[in-house]
Amino acid sequence: MTLFIGRKCEIYGTLIIGSNIKLFGPSKIGLNTYLDDFVTVGYPIRSKLKEIIRNSVNQSLDELLDELSEGSSIGEGCIIRRNSIIYERVNIGRGVELGHNVVIREDTTVENSCKIGTDTIIDGYVHIKSDTVIQSNVYIPPKVEIGSRVFIAPHVVFTNDRYPPSKRIVKTIVEDDVIIGANSTIVAGIIIGKGAVIAAGSVVIKSVEPYTVVAGIPAKPIMNRDEYEKRKQMYESEYYFPLK
Repeated sequence: MTLFIGRKCEIYGTLIIGSNIKLFGPSKIGLNTYLDDFVTVGYPIRSKLKEIIRNSVNQSLDELLDELSEGSSIGEGCIIRRNSIIYERVNIGRGVELGHNVVIREDTTVENSCKIGTDTIIDGYVHIKSDTVIQSNVYIPPKVEIGSRVFIAPHVVFTNDRYPPSKRIVKTIVEDDVIIGANSTIVAGIIIGKGAVIAAGSVVIKSVEPYTVVAGIPAKPIMNRDEYEKRKQMYESEYYFPLK
């Protein structure tokens, strides 16, 4: 088992840990957290890696990364599955679960009880509030804010630049209780209002009013959330197949 725990790292209570784990900088790992094989916590940002190249220091790489890292914090009762990488200056709350191959870049906060699926990339400077579920292969760039109890289906892509590659990066806000269907694209600089629903495959280029269901390219309103919930209840009660 190859294990590197930095000299400033703090581990609170029991830690279930696999092989080839790297814990850099003053990272903090909470009680009863599970770190699977090949997990890295506190990986330094790009500019610090370039500093290593410039200085060409004759020292082991793990020791160098440990010195450069500002560490990250993982709360108690988390599950971090194998091959996931958490950069420095990341705050992960209690009871958070990550799938395999998840990347969470610097200055990101993931609040309590969130679930983030396999191969998802959170590209830094993102805030995700509690009880949100993000499924597999989702891309979230810097300056995206996601509320509580949001559901994001697989292969959703957020953007942060309307005319890429430009010098202006803009934020996108997803308010509480939003549902975003699979393969949707969320164009930068909008607000998706509380309780809104984005249908699968939509391209959302304008802000969405609260409790509104939108669909299409570009996405347009098709019903309200109450109607969506009624249709959902009917769907759940019907057992015939194929669906009409």
